[in-house]
Amino acid sequence: EAGGVALGRAADKLFSLSGVFAVRKPKGPTSAAVLNLLKERLLAEAGVQTNGNKRNQVLKIGHGGTLDSAATGVLVVGIGKGTKMLGTMLAGSKKYTAIGMLGKATDTLDATGKVTEEKPYDQVTKRDLENVLQKFTGDIMQVPPLYSALKKDGERLSTLMKRGETVEAKPARPVKVYSLSLQQFQPPLFTLDVECGGGFYVRSLVNDIGKELCTCATVQELTRTKQGPFTLEEHALQEDKWTIDEIARSLEHCTALLPGEPSRKKLKTEHPGGTAVICE
Repeated sequence: EAGGVALGRAADKLFSLSGVFAVRKPKGPTSAAVLNLLKERLLAEAGVQTNGNKRNQVLKIGHGGTLDSAATGVLVVGIGKGTKMLGTMLAGSKKYTAIGMLGKATDTLDATGKVTEEKPYDQVTKRDLENVLQKFTGDIMQVPPLYSALKKDGERLSTLMKRGETVEAKPARPVKVYSLSLQQFQPPLFTLDVECGGGFYVRSLVNDIGKELCTCATVQELTRTKQGPFTLEEHALQEDKWTIDEIARSLEHCTALLPGEPSRKKLKTEHPGGTAVICE
């Protein structure tokens, strides 16, 4: 009997969670798969049955910007009412550390793809690379990768590509690069730190840098180190911390970092009955 009461409490706590926090996305799964795993863990911990029609309570959860499956790092997650705050996260600034490889191009612009081109790169010096980076700083135009979550006629470009359909590249669009610096150069590998605005693709950047240097280049590793106010070191929950209590603690810490958070008073008047259970 006591176990049932404890589970009931855990479920109440889970469905009252609201706000924005960050998790550390591992390499391999898609961002959507990471959210599903997180959801499964939380519902299992709360003892909420998800099979059949017992899902009378739907856990509202969303993320604030896709990371490629091969990428790791900060994935911002909204839960409950926090899902409405994710739009601002998409537009905000992000920081990445990327390891690029000179001399190879792939169809996906990263290490998961098929090699489409190989070119010599021994002529490229550290100074060449540093000089080229200046061209990609500030307000620039960028063509997004074909393998991306962008859509054409309601379908993801990556889905169309995998089906073998010919996909036209999307037109170049304006993006913002706040800072771009070379951290390491050990040919063929180079490491970049990038801070950029919304809609920016690091894979396109590395591909464009390769072309600019009269060779080619592809992303070997990509880590998002910061999104909005959330950093990898300080805020992103490791997989072993994907629990109701850890997330509740993290929400208190993280939601306070966001600008223009509506005052608690306003939220209280909306729900005179105390904690709101969000059902869909």
